[in-house]
Amino acid sequence: MKSEFGFLCISCEFKGDDFIREVANLGHRIYLITSEDKRDEPWPYDLITESFYMPEKDPRKWNLDDMKLGVAHLMREAKIDRVIALDDYDVHKAANLREEFRMPGMGETTARHFYDKLAMRIQANDAGIPVPGFSALFNDADIHRFLNNSHSPWFVKPRSDAGTLGIRRVESEEAFWELSESLGESRHHYLIEEFKSGDVCHVDSLSHESEIVFTRSSQYLNPPFDIAHGGGIFQSCTLDFGDTRHKQLNALNKKVLAAFGMKHGASHSEYIMHEGEPLFLETSARVGGANLSNMIHIASDVNLWSEWAKIEDAVLQKSSYAAPESKPGHAGIIASLSRHARPDYRQYTDSEIAWTLDKDHHVGFIFSHNNQDRVLNMLEKYSKIIAEDYHAAVPLKE
Repeated sequence: MKSEFGFLCISCEFKGDDFIREVANLGHRIYLITSEDKRDEPWPYDLITESFYMPEKDPRKWNLDDMKLGVAHLMREAKIDRVIALDDYDVHKAANLREEFRMPGMGETTARHFYDKLAMRIQANDAGIPVPGFSALFNDADIHRFLNNSHSPWFVKPRSDAGTLGIRRVESEEAFWELSESLGESRHHYLIEEFKSGDVCHVDSLSHESEIVFTRSSQYLNPPFDIAHGGGIFQSCTLDFGDTRHKQLNALNKKVLAAFGMKHGASHSEYIMHEGEPLFLETSARVGGANLSNMIHIASDVNLWSEWAKIEDAVLQKSSYAAPESKPGHAGIIASLSRHARPDYRQYTDSEIAWTLDKDHHVGFIFSHNNQDRVLNMLEKYSKIIAEDYHAAVPLKE
């Protein structure tokens, strides 16, 4: 007979509702901590036992002492068996709770491999995984040595921000030291990394008992940094299984997750194909954002959120987990800010359209077909439509 367990889900953004629904479907209790400004999002409240809201002005940064105190009061009456981080910014919060209340799952040391970009690079480098040249911003002599032994341009990256947020590109040593001065007391929260040219790819995986049970590799058609900082149009497309890059990425991704200590759950990892070989960029212990999980679902029939919930259930029940059967289809996503509040999707009737983005002042599509070239053709066609009729850009918030 299956046991009922308590799941505490943490998310500073509205996401993971499929995870919550599956956990409820499996017969477990769900408690949610989210940001006050996400209270009115369409969470499946009918399936959630109790919800709590953090009041901080920056929804990504919560007062951890207040959060732990609240959880301590909750646990006086509620039994919590799993703490789940649904967003990148919540990985360290969940790890902090697990350490405080001695719960199973990633502790703070392992969790740093999945949110601290410096910890990622050091761990990868120590494991013999190829990465762009990098340096911590702790010691001036070490920084001078790195700058003298590498070539510009460089990226200065915040260690704990997700995606491309806060990344600066510097073209000269003088420009770096000017930026270093402006960072002041927060300089140690950053790292510097060599720029490497090439296609940026991502690998989305599910792991159980330290084994990858599902994986799919894809390529960003526009570099994420260029989109975030230049206001471009976001695009990604699944790679063909026969593509050499697919095989290279999956092999390297397996090494990364093993070296970083991934045991159970979802991961989203990014790599750059430089001179024919993949270099590790970063990873995360969660389902990929920007609706990439929908693209993977449409291409493969595998819902990463739901399967993650099933994996957590199998671990708690100490039962076997059956890896999902997937189809070798293809899908591609395109999305952009829109200068119109709502696009009229009824005018777009191509049979390859499998999904449309339902969000104010956004426009987006996912295309599906068994032939990758057909998907790429649709992305090219709709990139012109979006550029001419919808595209808008706003300055990136630092």
